[in-house]
Amino acid sequence: MSSTNPVISVSNIGVCFSRFRLPFVGGRRHYWALTDVSFDVYPGETVGVIGRNASGKTTLLKVLAGIIAPDRGDIRRAEINISLLSLQVGFIPHLPGRENAILSSILLGLTKQEALARLPAIIEFSELEDFIDEPISVYSAGMRARLGFSVAYYAAPEVLLIDESLAVGDQDFRVKSAAAIREIITSNHTVILVSHDLDTIRQLCDRVVWIEKGETVAVDVPEKVIPDYQHHERQRGISTSRD
Repeated sequence: MSSTNPVISVSNIGVCFSRFRLPFVGGRRHYWALTDVSFDVYPGETVGVIGRNASGKTTLLKVLAGIIAPDRGDIRRAEINISLLSLQVGFIPHLPGRENAILSSILLGLTKQEALARLPAIIEFSELEDFIDEPISVYSAGMRARLGFSVAYYAAPEVLLIDESLAVGDQDFRVKSAAAIREIITSNHTVILVSHDLDTIRQLCDRVVWIEKGETVAVDVPEKVIPDYQHHERQRGISTSRD
């Protein structure tokens, strides 16, 4: 695609999870969430990831973020900061929101001075001013998500991983966070976006990665990948209706 070196290069990665069967069956079996995924991500581009539910998209984001390691294949990252937006990185339950925001910002690549400088904006955006000095353990799930989103947003990593379920909190905050996400995507950030909304993918993404059953089916511009994906889904619907 470009003479510029990729910031992320994924080659034939696979991820296997162990899961226990029901007690009366006994033993354990393995499930390959990803079997063979390959693509590159270049500086400044927005890459969309599409596929049916359980195709491995969420697992892929965790691999890209370094949360889990692939069981096979290879992933190479440039010396860059990568953040999974809305991930509550390093939250410690007994510490107050303020300290968790600082620690999480540092884990996302900021210096302590940078984290402290951005803390007022993080608190204001999260709308948690009245609770920021309370321990995270008393926060609701929505409050934790709002703080995690705000930290990731203001950490401004070089590569941002976004899941379509990223708009968090109550309705007003969901609108606010969705607007922030669109602002990030239309900036010069490098973004990897997982979404079922094909119109959003078509409008915002430079290239699309189509994953099916843990494998890469296609990597190309939206105008080429999306019609093929839609045709595949229509054919699958016809086949299913006949079963």
